[in-house]
Amino acid sequence: MTAGRDKIIVALDGDADEVLAWAQLLAGTVSWVKVGMTNYYRQGPELVRTLKDWGYHVFLDLKLHDIPYQVEGAAASLSTLGVEMFTVHAFGGREMMAAAVRGAHSAADAASLSSPKVIAVTVLTSLSDAALATVGVGRDAQSQVMLLTRLATDACVDGIVCSPLEAGPARSTLGAGAAIITPGVRPLGSARADQSRVSTPAKALAAGASQVVIGRPITGAASPVDAFEAILAEIERDGESE
Repeated sequence: MTAGRDKIIVALDGDADEVLAWAQLLAGTVSWVKVGMTNYYRQGPELVRTLKDWGYHVFLDLKLHDIPYQVEGAAASLSTLGVEMFTVHAFGGREMMAAAVRGAHSAADAASLSSPKVIAVTVLTSLSDAALATVGVGRDAQSQVMLLTRLATDACVDGIVCSPLEAGPARSTLGAGAAIITPGVRPLGSARADQSRVSTPAKALAAGASQVVIGRPITGAASPVDAFEAILAEIERDGESE
């Protein structure tokens, strides 16, 4: 697979049968898939093991958020599944994020596995400045993302999740080696109502994202394989024109 394919993480958000059907259909075309909390809670670790057996890199997006002791234990458990990345919620604070890193590294080392990347979710792409204000956050979304990015850096996580609109400032803070994962990306001509801070895949990557997460524009297409290839071509074409 070309390196460009690694820049797209396909979100497998559907019922159990749909997820497995999409995964079978996209095997050999797609490198990375995202498993969110709905399907992990429904199907459990067995889903991750199946996807790994089929050759996928797995981004497990559970947004761990609890006291440091609980998050450290949860991170240790997830690390033994062989996932490449999993998420914690940056709102849990520096100590909680550091505990996740500790748990991930210790469990992976004990099992002789590669440690997964711990990725801190900053501000959900569904939240606007007005929505943040309703939960007591007086900063605008970008300011809050940057505060949490600096906190995540202090906790030694491997990267963050932010919207495409914050990818550039976050890249300046994190440097070249960190992972910046951006949901809230839509190919040209598509839209979704439950996300407010959005951009196209090519623009997100040009701004500083290392990978973009795309779901329904691929899985909801008449041909998911063709839809993925079209988005990849859009990214590569726009990247060459930068």
